[in-house]
Amino acid sequence: MTATLTPLPGTDSLPRVTVDIWSDIACPWCFIGKRRFEAALEQFPQAGQVDVVWHSFELDPSAPASNPVSMRDGLALKYGTDTARAQGMLDTMTQTAAEEGLEYHFDQTRLTNTFQAHQVIHLAAQHGLQGEMKERFLKAYMSEGAHLGDPEVLVSLAAEVGLDGGEVRAALENQTYAQAVRQDEAQAQAYGIQGVPFFVLGGKYGVSGAQSPETLLGALGQVWSEIAPAAPLQLIGTESAGDGCEDGSCAVPGFKG
Repeated sequence: MTATLTPLPGTDSLPRVTVDIWSDIACPWCFIGKRRFEAALEQFPQAGQVDVVWHSFELDPSAPASNPVSMRDGLALKYGTDTARAQGMLDTMTQTAAEEGLEYHFDQTRLTNTFQAHQVIHLAAQHGLQGEMKERFLKAYMSEGAHLGDPEVLVSLAAEVGLDGGEVRAALENQTYAQAVRQDEAQAQAYGIQGVPFFVLGGKYGVSGAQSPETLLGALGQVWSEIAPAAPLQLIGTESAGDGCEDGSCAVPGFKG
């Protein structure tokens, strides 16, 4: 007699995990953190159930749109150190990025205010292209020396990922997504986020910094273990129900009532 396996009803749908990530385009660790999270997600068995949402965070909201200071000199000024030590910090960061498959060219970096770029990322989210836009801006800033404080540069880069240039230009002129950026930043403040990248998993767990893929994978697993249903039970036996009791009565061999 052939046994049949019958999944119980209601076990064919799985929950979804939302991972909210706060980061800034002008943050070298944020690009590294993005790569490490992607590496963790590749190893996560339920990766298809994960929704990633990028949120705005400005490391320096007061930064000018155009800044002639080099990344090295700006770093030296920020930390009150000499340019040699600042260059050493950048060299170390460049090597760390290379280990994640990223090319950083800090000698070409154009320091700028990222408020407008964050607005474009919000616009991209409306078209299902948020992740692509985030990636393109990070690469343009860290690797290509693009001036992300120039609206026309933002329009051009947005067009590369599939956005309409006219729509992007209009959104920037009208500051359509300015409030969305401010809301992200307000939420970051409410969470107590002081540095980025910062990951919030399932609205419950926070992971600060560009942690290792192993740490991020563990966090994903922790969230999943708390929201996933118990493993589906499968009935093993014949197609007809076996002997048993239900609804206050029992099947008695030889008795038909």
